[in-house]
Amino acid sequence: MKVRATLLAGICASAISFPAFAQEATDDDLENPNFGQNVIVVTAQRQAQSLQEVPIAVSAFDAEALEAQQIENASDLQLTLPNVSFTKSNFTASSFTIRGIGDLCVGVTCDSATAIHVNGSPLFGTRLFETEYFDLERVEVLRGPQGTLFGRNATSGVVNVVTAKPEMGVFRGAAEFEYGNYNSIKAKGMVNVPLGDTLGVRVAGYYLNRDGFTENLYDNSDIDGRDMYAVRGSLRFEPTESTTIDLMGFYFRENDDRLRIQKQTCQRDPTGVLGCLNNRRDFDSTNANSTLATVLTSVELFRIQGIPEGLALGSVYGPDGYANFDEPNDVRTVNTAFTPEYFADELQLQAHIDQNIGAMNLSLTGIYQETTVDSRQDYNLGILDRTGYATGLNTLAFLAANGIPTGLPAPAFIPGSNAYFAPIADALIPNGPNGQLCTSDNDDGNRGVFEGNAICSDVPLSFDRSNQDQTAWSAEAILTSDFDGPFNFLVGGIYAETEVSENSYYVNSFGLDYATAILGTFSAFANGLPPSYLATSMYRNNTTDFKLESFGVFAEVYFDITDKLTFTGGLRYNDDTKSVAARTTLASFLNPFGGGDPFDSPFVGTFDADASVPGNQLLQERDVSFNAITGRAVLDYEITPDNSLYVSYSRGYKSGGINPPLSPIFAVPESFDSESIDAFEIGSKNVFLDGAAQVNLTGFYYKYKDLQLSRIVARTSVNDTIDANIWGVELETILRPSYNWLVNMNLSYLNAEVAGDQFFSDPRDPGGGDPDAVIIKDISNGALCAVTGAGANAFVAAVNSGLGLQGPGPFPGDGGIASTGAFSICSVLADQATAIGGLFGGVNVLSPGVEKNLRGNKLPQAPEYKASIGVQYTAEFDNGMSLVPRFDLAFTGTQYGNVFNGAVNRIEPFVQANAQIQLNGANDRWFVRGFVQNIFDSDSVTGLYVTDASSGNFTNIFTLDPRRYGIAVGAKF
Repeated sequence: MKVRATLLAGICASAISFPAFAQEATDDDLENPNFGQNVIVVTAQRQAQSLQEVPIAVSAFDAEALEAQQIENASDLQLTLPNVSFTKSNFTASSFTIRGIGDLCVGVTCDSATAIHVNGSPLFGTRLFETEYFDLERVEVLRGPQGTLFGRNATSGVVNVVTAKPEMGVFRGAAEFEYGNYNSIKAKGMVNVPLGDTLGVRVAGYYLNRDGFTENLYDNSDIDGRDMYAVRGSLRFEPTESTTIDLMGFYFRENDDRLRIQKQTCQRDPTGVLGCLNNRRDFDSTNANSTLATVLTSVELFRIQGIPEGLALGSVYGPDGYANFDEPNDVRTVNTAFTPEYFADELQLQAHIDQNIGAMNLSLTGIYQETTVDSRQDYNLGILDRTGYATGLNTLAFLAANGIPTGLPAPAFIPGSNAYFAPIADALIPNGPNGQLCTSDNDDGNRGVFEGNAICSDVPLSFDRSNQDQTAWSAEAILTSDFDGPFNFLVGGIYAETEVSENSYYVNSFGLDYATAILGTFSAFANGLPPSYLATSMYRNNTTDFKLESFGVFAEVYFDITDKLTFTGGLRYNDDTKSVAARTTLASFLNPFGGGDPFDSPFVGTFDADASVPGNQLLQERDVSFNAITGRAVLDYEITPDNSLYVSYSRGYKSGGINPPLSPIFAVPESFDSESIDAFEIGSKNVFLDGAAQVNLTGFYYKYKDLQLSRIVARTSVNDTIDANIWGVELETILRPSYNWLVNMNLSYLNAEVAGDQFFSDPRDPGGGDPDAVIIKDISNGALCAVTGAGANAFVAAVNSGLGLQGPGPFPGDGGIASTGAFSICSVLADQATAIGGLFGGVNVLSPGVEKNLRGNKLPQAPEYKASIGVQYTAEFDNGMSLVPRFDLAFTGTQYGNVFNGAVNRIEPFVQANAQIQLNGANDRWFVRGFVQNIFDSDSVTGLYVTDASSGNFTNIFTLDPRRYGIAVGAKF
């Protein structure tokens, strides 16, 4: 019976049909290759074990299972796994969330909560989630903290991708071709070549090219397509029976028009103060009057600054640039003048040596990795109306031709003053006010339109760029024992380094170029300096260097207390050191027109990236170190050969990091703490009904301290920490009612909540629900603040009257905002509040807003319920052929896009359904398969990202693919 349990482990989570499992297994059966090839052996405890024998919540998908369930990438992998979710994120990254814990920290110095490994080695900044799975031995997903044994710790779990290795003495090959809708063409291939009895080589690859999923109404094109390939070469050398050497090289490349963000949503705010309201997510655009580009080019700010109002591009109280824009009411339809660009590649080189030394094994593994990613797309996914720019652009052209009027008969214009405006007009409107508008490109460092690096269009452009170059390497040694007695051990150590030589996030727009030029040139003119603009003309959050050095030593002992009860105990010491050099710039210092790199400007000395260090620093440089001791203890009891029960405690750890510099500066922590987790788990793994049913049940409780969460402050991701309590249950079943039928069913429940009193300002509602508060849009920097106190409205009205601004007004009744709102300048309000003391009943100016208590709120990306079912039938024919239809259905329940919860952050439940039917030739030498994915064409939203105040608080959403269908043919030889 124990043999049968072990064999049934081979289909755990895979739900692939294997005819022999309904019968009694004999010793002869164990020699039958039809049995042996189906047993999934996992390395969840860094040694080969049957999946069903491991006292850890782990699911594994072998190559056949991945194909049967149409699991082609990380997005598909999440659907059938209990308490696991996956989403792309805003800055070319992604997040696996396991049991409510995911990659919620955003930034270069953040560690991953879910560790991604290939053949047991940790990956850094990997693009592996973007590739298609091909020629794999299996994918293992371990749920729960895995710090004792894996990589650099993993507080939520581990995804370990195990590649297929060369086979000795056998020549094999396989090829597959697929064609589907969206003109999708996919090809996969593998060849295994023996070189004598001790050496084998395996080469595999895939190629994918398809049209875009998204229709662009601007030019009737299809965008969000794919054009990518990958190749992997492996070599295995077995010089002796006790020595195995594996070498692996992998390269992936993508170059296409992928959309990093599928769609933007917004409950439009007619006041323009917030941009988007706080009650729901509509298919609409933000009110552009709330954005930084608008407020910095507004009549109101120019008037306060003493700049001619005729140069302004509009008023914050007038119609905004998106007022007449019709946002398509469809996730797969956009209207954008900027065609997205996406490039990514990754190189992996790995070496592994296994050496048996008597009853012990020494394993040495090293990996080297290079990754690059570079993505650009329309920042607002919309078309901005330029009609309101006419007065400002005509005035600019007039000043460029004539100069500043004196108001006198002679000279009519200040001599030489036109030289301050001619470079602006030449750069931004080279063909005059009615011609194309030119915007700074961001493909050449900080050089933009005023250095001759521009993109021109009939409409005002606004686009962003996220890019990163990273290298990493690690080396690991593990010594394990396999003694006959009750005691065994594992001891090991790992050292890892990774370096980011470039990480930037840019936002470019015509409005920002215009603002930096006009504000800069008037400053230069007033101070008798050469014609200059305020550099940089684009927003750029730039890390010029980040380095991580990490090492860990770990050990585990395995002791058989009795022949049925086993104890596992493990300890690990972790040490992480991080250093970073970074800066954030936008309109930060004067730079003469037509120069080179702005940081060669003669005025760059006025820029200070680090106010905490005396003098002016061009970079903010920080370093931090963290260390911790973690461990685990497990009791595993074999009730019968087919039933086991285990209880475990584990301590997890994830190192902290450094927040990037802000512009403008707000009071945020300079660094953030390490995470720690106390995880308790009880599980039971069972085989019933003479092998016809496998039922695994797990319950867990987590006590989480300093969970890292990201929020946007001053256009920059800042990370804070909160505490949380998490508990849940997971049920995984496989049923084999007869020889031909196979059914898998999974179910999970998750409760993940903020613990204790945790106070933060909600970027969607800086008023914090206070009806007496006034939410302020700062026209000097686009940020938000809140004025509180019983007399806040009267106070703001009084100060604004002196600034030539309107007083507070209400938001729409269905907007979810209890406070009033107004345009003003937060620093002026703060100075006046200090000056008046107790007048107006006493007021306070809070930046970025009133804090809310998050106690009891749900953690983001933590679906309360998940369920899945898969049904497969195998019909065998006398000629050796077989027909295998299969249907899979997966349900993901309600979750939230961020920790502030509420209706506006709620992600609706979704259902994904897949089906396929495959005709297999005799001896599985060939197949023909028809398939459909996402049968109901569900627009399944997996995650949200709320932009900051200066962008108008719109929400980026991330979705699964639309319905896909096609046919595939393949052969083996």
